[in-house]
Amino acid sequence: MAQLIADRRDIDFVLYEQLQIEQLFEKERYQDLNRKMADMVVTEARRFGLKEILPTYTEGDRAGVIFENGQVKVPACFYGPYKHYVDGEWIAMEEAPEVGGQGLPQIIAQAAREYIVGANFAFAAFGILSHGTGKMIELFGTDLQKKLFLKKVYSGEWAGTMLLTEPDAGSDVGALTTTARRNEDGTYTLSGNKIFITCGDHDVTENIIHPVLARVEGAPAGTRGISIFLVPKRWVNDDGTLGDANDILCTGIEEKMGIHGSPTCSMALGSRGTCRGMLLGEENRGMAIMFHMMNEARLGVGQQGYLHGSSAYLHAAEYAKQRIQGRDLADARNPQAAGVPIIRHPDIRRQLMRMKALVDGMRSFTFYIAYLFDLEATADDPAQKERYQGLIDFLTPVVKAYCSDRGMEICDMAMNVFGGYGYTREYPVEQLMRDCKIATIYEGTNGIQAMDLLGRKLGLKKGEVFMQFLQEVRRTVQIAETLPGLQTLCGRLDQTLNRYGETAIFLGKKTMSPDVKMAFAHAHPFLDVTGDIVMAWMLLWRAATAQPRLAALLDHADDPAAHIANNKDAAFYDGQIKAATYFISSQLPVTVGKINAILEGDASVILEAAERSFGG
Repeated sequence: MAQLIADRRDIDFVLYEQLQIEQLFEKERYQDLNRKMADMVVTEARRFGLKEILPTYTEGDRAGVIFENGQVKVPACFYGPYKHYVDGEWIAMEEAPEVGGQGLPQIIAQAAREYIVGANFAFAAFGILSHGTGKMIELFGTDLQKKLFLKKVYSGEWAGTMLLTEPDAGSDVGALTTTARRNEDGTYTLSGNKIFITCGDHDVTENIIHPVLARVEGAPAGTRGISIFLVPKRWVNDDGTLGDANDILCTGIEEKMGIHGSPTCSMALGSRGTCRGMLLGEENRGMAIMFHMMNEARLGVGQQGYLHGSSAYLHAAEYAKQRIQGRDLADARNPQAAGVPIIRHPDIRRQLMRMKALVDGMRSFTFYIAYLFDLEATADDPAQKERYQGLIDFLTPVVKAYCSDRGMEICDMAMNVFGGYGYTREYPVEQLMRDCKIATIYEGTNGIQAMDLLGRKLGLKKGEVFMQFLQEVRRTVQIAETLPGLQTLCGRLDQTLNRYGETAIFLGKKTMSPDVKMAFAHAHPFLDVTGDIVMAWMLLWRAATAQPRLAALLDHADDPAAHIANNKDAAFYDGQIKAATYFISSQLPVTVGKINAILEGDASVILEAAERSFGG
């Protein structure tokens, strides 16, 4: 079976019909860009992903990473495509050409990454981590640091990482024990151990620049005393030449459930007492600097999760059209009836429709946030910039957690469509499920994202940002309710939105009361409800975009159903309306049930007796 990643027709629909991103090309920043050029970028990314990266997916998984004599070697199939990854300037597409990028809008880069990340995240991660490192250097680095590192990291000639997690300081970053001591030459000597470092060491590039969180001797306890340092694998002299190896070593690689081609390393700093680093920004500002890259990073993890789901869905749909099994239910009593493709069976169609609705909704969701980055960057009005940034901040924990959770769910449903074959290596959904799982865990587990949404993001600007989010949803409802066939869907979403607002007020008050633990026991259900609301919003927005176009195609059709069956565009637009109808009619009532459960305020899970009952 040919491997499938993403639906190009749907990508174009979101870019040009739903979001209407050609408005960006009127901005001075992108005045040299047009749709033809943007399409060429996505087309080339598709070619690169399918022809060069995708063949590494299964091969890289089965070869895995080798740790031998202190050296980390990646799968041999990665080296050639990585050179083209660098040569094609894919790593920092949205950055300026003078520092190694293509100067593209974030939304175009997001579309291109559908095919790069979707083809093999374990491979793409080398560039993703490098881009994150480069962004911190660009924003906070000294002139010398930018001169030494920025272009080489953005281009991918050198790699980047993020050394954050420690054995006893995972999600509790403030408990880290890695230390930094000031040296007379302005550098720092670092000592400590880090774990779970994605792409922490490898032989893909000749140098790796490690941003490292550490505490300068004498700094305050907790997160207030954390600084961030640039620690090269090989020291870089002031003239840009490479010096001696630094005292930072990989001490082992993790044997993981998935992403076997990605080296997840344990790192030791200063085992010989000679690990040198350069302070990035100011002392005790490490967390603030790191969080500048977090919105983008968590959007990327959300995209990673949903792209595994996208691929799994496309494979399941293709298999369901080909797999002959059982008779049509209408002929169930006819022993002579021929077998039919399993896509004819209602339960298979139910699962495919849920997968389709979620994949479509999540593509629109991730693209929408990427577009908000562009709108914020190009807005002239400070109030508008602030509004866009507020929406990004509010939606970031939702896109990370919801899309990774639903991506995993889609992989599970896709495996069910394949049946026993899906559980074997013969088909790709087995690996897709394994590789998808990590997205629910790293960059802050989904439980932590839920706590962030409830504890920080819900109250941004005294609730003003939350109200702006509701306004955005209602704006779509107001447009859609003027279109034939969508009024019922609008009414259902609007009613749910009202209940959702009540839930936010209820939990918000509880976080400021003695019932705070009860409130946070419902943080993840609340994030899940928020994600469902976003899905319904995005799908209704899609339906409202598609409905006039479908009506125009059917305007002179004698048999609308036959026209839809025989016209690809008509079938596509009809699919948008059906997906919205399914989700809002069949899934949103489940969301209302989740809302009712939250409003019940059940505190069973946080009672002392409950703790004693866990574990048997």
